[in-house]
Amino acid sequence: MKFWQMVPWMETEQLIGVARHAEELGFEGVMGADHALFPKVQNSPYPYTPDGKCPIDDKSVYPDPWVTIAAMAAVTTRLKFSTSVYVLPLRNPIEVAKATATLALISDNRFILGAGVGWMKEEFDAYGVDFTTRGKRMNETLEVLRMLWQGDWVAYQGETIQFESIKLCPRPLQPPSIFIGGSSSAALRRAAKLGNGWIGHGNMPEEVPAILSQLTELRRQYGREQESFETVVGLYSPPEVAVLNELEACGMTATVNLPFRFSLGDHSSLDAKKRNMDQFAEQIMVKMQAQSPR
Repeated sequence: MKFWQMVPWMETEQLIGVARHAEELGFEGVMGADHALFPKVQNSPYPYTPDGKCPIDDKSVYPDPWVTIAAMAAVTTRLKFSTSVYVLPLRNPIEVAKATATLALISDNRFILGAGVGWMKEEFDAYGVDFTTRGKRMNETLEVLRMLWQGDWVAYQGETIQFESIKLCPRPLQPPSIFIGGSSSAALRRAAKLGNGWIGHGNMPEEVPAILSQLTELRRQYGREQESFETVVGLYSPPEVAVLNELEACGMTATVNLPFRFSLGDHSSLDAKKRNMDQFAEQIMVKMQAQSPR
C-alpha cells in the first residue's frame, strides 16, 4: 500500500519542510487541497457532512497549488504531488493545461492532477462560470487537457468549451495522471471512465469495500478493467494495520495520514508535524512494508 501525507490548511511556509520530511520517511506523496476563494456570504450546502455545514471558513488556508507543488518538487527527487481536489471546471482549461504541463516537466513526471467538480456555487459565481453545467464542463476539460498535453494543434467545439486551433509548448514528456475525487454516483462513473484513479473524500472503513467494488464494476463496463487504477482513501478512524490489510485485499491501493489539523489543531510547529509523520511511519508504514512480499 502507498501512503500520502495530506497538507490542507497547514501553514504555507512549512510546506517545503513537510515535503522534505515526507520524502525522507518514504511517503508516496504530498496532497494539498484547493479553493480559489471564500465568499463573505456562503449558503451552498457542503456535501460531505450530514447537516451540510461547511468545515472551512475565511481563515482556512488554500495556497496556490501550482506554486506550492513547484516549490516542493524543487527540494525533493522522488516524492509525488497531487491535489484533493482541484476545482477543475472553475478554471480556464487552457491555463490549466499550460500550468500542469510545466509542473509535469519540472517535477520529472511526479505531478498527478487530482480534480473534482466543486460544490460551492458562490465560488463559480465570483468567477462568472455557470455552476449548473460544471459536470459537463469537467468532462470537456479532461478531454481538452489530454488533447493539449499532446503538443499538437488542437481545436475544440464542445457545449461549454470552444476554441479554434491552438498549440501549447512545452508539452509534458508523458501526460500527467488524473485522479478524480468525489463520492457521488456521477463522480464514481467519471473516475471509472475518464480517470487514472479515484480520491475519496474520507470514509469509514466499512464503507470502502462497496465503493471499490462499484468502481471495479464500472471500469469493467467501460472496458478499462485491465488498466492500472489507483484508489486513494482517507479513513475517518484511527489507522490500524489489520484494517488496512483488509482494505488492500479489497483493492485499495493507497491511504493517507490525515491533515495535521485533526491531530495537532489549527496551528502547530514544523517539528510537531514531523513528529506526527514519524509516528505514522513507525506505527503504520514500516509495519505494512515489513509484511509486503519481497
